[in-house]
Amino acid sequence: MAEHDLTARMVAHMNCHLVFPLLEFLQCRPDRVYAVEILQAKLRLLIQGTNMVDYAMDTHKLLHGDVDDDDMVERHHEVVSRLGALAAAAAPIISVLKNHQLGPDKEHNIRMLHERFQIGPDQIEALYQYAKFQFDCGNYPDAAENLHRYRALCTSSERSLSAQWGKLSAEILNNNWDVALEELNHLKEMIDSKNSSSPLNQIQNRIWLMHCSIFIFFNHGNGSYGIIDLFFQDRYLNAIQTDAPHLLRYLAVAVVVNRRRRNMLKELVKVIQQEQHSYKDPITEFLECLYVNRDFDGAQQKLRVILNDPFLGKRIEEGNSITVPLRDEFLENAHLLIFESYCRIHRCIDIGMLSEKLKMSYNEAELWIMNLVSNSKLDAMIDSASGTLIMTANHANIHEQFIESLKNLDMRTFMLAKSTMEPA
Repeated sequence: MAEHDLTARMVAHMNCHLVFPLLEFLQCRPDRVYAVEILQAKLRLLIQGTNMVDYAMDTHKLLHGDVDDDDMVERHHEVVSRLGALAAAAAPIISVLKNHQLGPDKEHNIRMLHERFQIGPDQIEALYQYAKFQFDCGNYPDAAENLHRYRALCTSSERSLSAQWGKLSAEILNNNWDVALEELNHLKEMIDSKNSSSPLNQIQNRIWLMHCSIFIFFNHGNGSYGIIDLFFQDRYLNAIQTDAPHLLRYLAVAVVVNRRRRNMLKELVKVIQQEQHSYKDPITEFLECLYVNRDFDGAQQKLRVILNDPFLGKRIEEGNSITVPLRDEFLENAHLLIFESYCRIHRCIDIGMLSEKLKMSYNEAELWIMNLVSNSKLDAMIDSASGTLIMTANHANIHEQFIESLKNLDMRTFMLAKSTMEPA
């Protein structure tokens, strides 16, 4: 639903090149609502924030037909001319680097290039300018390669950080998720380092980093682990609460779908309650209904709102059908959470009543419940004669409670110690 669309909030913390996948997702909505407005926003972004002139001209034709814009034609000639000049300036160093592997020692690399090939600071600067212009033109594969080369020669911390942001964005737009994850972790180390910028800039950089990470984590095999590990770190959770509470949507989804990290639900719900005045959506309200208000009907109602989100609503074609895997996985696990919570506060549950709520036949509901009971920690049995699920009284052992409270204590202690040793 449009009222829960996060695009406007997300783009404020993103490189404009990362905004285009979000706009393209919205543009492909089945109802085609706001299609013209989206094209207009895309065209403005292309003209003002990039050098992707071919893409801009194609978008202009979609809006205005096959009528060429004189200013855009002139801009196209300027960009092509500028790209050629930068390519010529960077050609000598690129030719050398294609045949010579650089090592981790930047000073040695610079000295070697100067002594053996007469490559100096001007050529290194030309490499950076060419890579940056390639990125602005949408040539992400070559931009990523040249930024990688430049980083091995850059001795400026500010330029290194800029090149790292460009490399991360390029790998995301290339859909190279494994490489992008490595770049994300490298950039995180740079941001969190003692030699980084002021605390205010660090908070802003962490927010930008988390927005970039969503592209990776919702496309990577172990993404739900990554987003939980990153977002629950104290510094990053503080950044979310400071200026990006909308990211709680993605953290909530990751915790719900990852059954091995359900122990983080309690802390997540606490944060959601703290931030409910500044942000809420059907996903965060679902958890609040379930774990704070014990409102099971309300929780079910929240799940009926289908969010048109570019990360959660990603569609995949399978034969003649289109599926939405992450949304389906979330709904499946959300229903499991409702069932487990309901069972823990009731002794006897009518299977017929559950089948109606779950929109299943009686036999389907009975089979579904049997599978859930066998795969969860619920101590229960099904009485087929009375058509009920009977819960066995299960008083938590004090030792089990103690062990449960100690889970993740070592990691949280490590993060607390690390926070006290480094600047915030």
